[in-house]
Amino acid sequence: QVHLVESGGGVVQAGGSLRLSCTASRRTSNQYALAWFRQAPGKDREFVGAINWTGVSTVSKQGRFTITSDNARNTVYLEMNDLELDDTAVYYCAQSIDPLYIGNDVSKYDHWGQGTQVTVST
Repeated sequence: QVHLVESGGGVVQAGGSLRLSCTASRRTSNQYALAWFRQAPGKDREFVGAINWTGVSTVSKQGRFTITSDNARNTVYLEMNDLELDDTAVYYCAQSIDPLYIGNDVSKYDHWGQGTQVTVST
């Protein structure tokens, strides 16, 4: 089954930028939809955005966050700019059971990475 590994997290000052990566392996098809979620301590998991293999994408933080993909590298990126303290969370990528679905329903995603910590400091 598909294996997802996130990377790129770390500590950044407010107003700074980070780019997270999610690399997939053991994928049996080149058709996919991958989403980013995040979870802060004591809060529910929150949808950040998603992209599918056709390049169609959506993000919840318009203007600050961008999702792109490199199909040749089996990697999806989450570019985060102008980071705020409230962006502090563990960020997860997840693959959808439907290769076209890029919505926010957690139940539609059946493979998850281990997460990468993003900490925004003052």
